[in-house]
Amino acid sequence: MRLRSKLFLPVLLGTALFAQQFPPPPPAPPQPEEPPVFTADTREVTVYVSVLDREGRMIPDIVQSNFHVLENGVEQQLKLFKREDVPVSMCIVIDSSGSMKDKHSRVVAAALALVRASNPDDEICFVNFNDLYYKDQPFTNDLKKLEDAMERIDNHGGTAMRDALSATVDYVKAEGKRDKKVVVMVTDGNDNSSAKVSLEDLLRTVRDSEVLIYSIGLLSEEEKSEARKAKRALDNLAETSGGFAYYPKDLEEVEKITPRIAHEIRNQYILAFNPAGPMDGSYRRLKVDVKGVRGATVRHRAGYYAGTTVPAAKPPVAPVKPAEIAPKK
Repeated sequence: MRLRSKLFLPVLLGTALFAQQFPPPPPAPPQPEEPPVFTADTREVTVYVSVLDREGRMIPDIVQSNFHVLENGVEQQLKLFKREDVPVSMCIVIDSSGSMKDKHSRVVAAALALVRASNPDDEICFVNFNDLYYKDQPFTNDLKKLEDAMERIDNHGGTAMRDALSATVDYVKAEGKRDKKVVVMVTDGNDNSSAKVSLEDLLRTVRDSEVLIYSIGLLSEEEKSEARKAKRALDNLAETSGGFAYYPKDLEEVEKITPRIAHEIRNQYILAFNPAGPMDGSYRRLKVDVKGVRGATVRHRAGYYAGTTVPAAKPPVAPVKPAEIAPKK
């Protein structure tokens, strides 16, 4: 197996971190009894909302009074309302399994179209996955670096989508410098190689993260039963995160979809409120109603965990040395 300097692997206990991001750990300071946590009582709950007409076009210029945000069925008072193109931390994730080989050039072209249509102040990383997953390009706004990383994809092996996406969401959440965070993934089949992360685990990670997940599922060549499983997973990810899952009929359509994703990301409404009630770690359902706009489709994340006990910073993990990486069989 050809080792790659930018290889990163899943680590024990499902901690999805990218080894090369971590320098050698400094001497350990005295540790508190409990790690610091992010909780909903110390920050606003932010909801990114897409409002689309019957043709799937974004609807601009809706006023604040039309929006009603409900938490577990109780309307919340908005502390923030705006619609503007804010920079994002975005990671493009491409399936590099063997079945994607013939699709490689068109998918890369579509991914680069997404980059070109994005906000110039966005920071973008690139991940590819087969049986394992690889961070081929850390966050950058250099188009040439992203293009070079995508062209280096070596298509082979299976599809460890859940492991790769869980790792990517954790990376974007931990290392992304922009408040708004997005993952855009292209895959052509059902997960058949993830060793650490179940779909339920992945959905929990996404709920905790506030990361929008957009997926492009090239499922027309997949067996029907496997395609249904893949679609179920991608639909659940979209509904949970507030993103969307696309299922193009052919590769030509993919190049039309990625600019649409970029346009949606740049034209969402941004709502925020201060959560009420005890921060008890419970899951709270969110619903955004838009009154006075006929035929509108409203997309947003399904909910959040109030007082989620997620460490504010995960401890560094010692890098995996190339000699310690087991060869593929």
